[in-house]
Amino acid sequence: MLKTWTKGILILFALLSLSTWALQMEAWARAGGGRSMGGRGSRSMTAPTPYTAPRPTQPSSTYNPTRPSTPPPGAAATPGASTGGSFMRSFGGGLLGGLAGGLLFGSLFGGPSAHGGAGAAGGGGIGLFDILLLAGIAYLIYWYIKKKRREAVAAPGYYQSSGTVELPPQPAYPPVYDQPQAAALQGDQDLERGLANIRQYDPAFDEAKFQEACMDNFFKIQGAWTNRDMATVKNLLTDEMQRILQGDADALKAQKKINRLENIAVRSVDITEAWQESGSDFITVRVLASLLDYNVDETSGQVIEGSKTEPVKFEEYWTFTRSVGGNAWQLSAINQLA
Repeated sequence: MLKTWTKGILILFALLSLSTWALQMEAWARAGGGRSMGGRGSRSMTAPTPYTAPRPTQPSSTYNPTRPSTPPPGAAATPGASTGGSFMRSFGGGLLGGLAGGLLFGSLFGGPSAHGGAGAAGGGGIGLFDILLLAGIAYLIYWYIKKKRREAVAAPGYYQSSGTVELPPQPAYPPVYDQPQAAALQGDQDLERGLANIRQYDPAFDEAKFQEACMDNFFKIQGAWTNRDMATVKNLLTDEMQRILQGDADALKAQKKINRLENIAVRSVDITEAWQESGSDFITVRVLASLLDYNVDETSGQVIEGSKTEPVKFEEYWTFTRSVGGNAWQLSAINQLA
């Protein structure tokens, strides 16, 4: 019994969610109705490339052998040829000097009782035993310093060069990126290549002016849509898009509805794709905008769908095309990513 009630509640919730979504889609009745339509040439079966914000410049990962070498972080704490040798030489020299001074001081001022053996027999000064002792200590210090230097040279990740610690030369392999970054980089390269091809046949092409023209065309097409007459912007649409949008406008007329679009604010128009095929140029832009979008009854003027006070924010991808060269652009597709 409990399972039946649970299943019924889940079904009811799903139906309510679906109804809400359908009402929202119907209320967002701007040109295109919030759905995908039109053609993008050979890319018609693939979704537009999503817009990504420009990435900050990444530091170069290529090793530069001509750059002045600086110790890497933590190098001071790692035994190296310079740091280790310098320390041991100072330590050894101090120890040797201290012993020599002690022996000499003892021999001169301590008298025969200070040392036994040869030094005492000689009646003062440094004896043979003292000299041999100093020589032995000096050899041990030399052997220890040499051993530490060999270990420092053999340490992985470092090598000795002119008394400094440097990173070894790295192979000139291309940097490895994670998959999302690699995909974004590939998209940027594809976009730049497409824009370069377009400029090759139209040297006067300017990205900023194209984006401004896209914004103007967006307002003009939405105005024609509100008037339910796409013939006024026929020159801005491909034949396919003119037929689709006019069909939607005629459906509104049959239902005696008028779609009102007010307070339109286009926040940005960003180029995401550019390519050429079959003698035509194609450019896709991401349109980020907000507006008041609602339907009114043709007779009474009453709001029947949407809201006159709650703006709708949306993101769409509009694709424009033209014959290669300095020809006029026409809207060929509107796509939604979600």
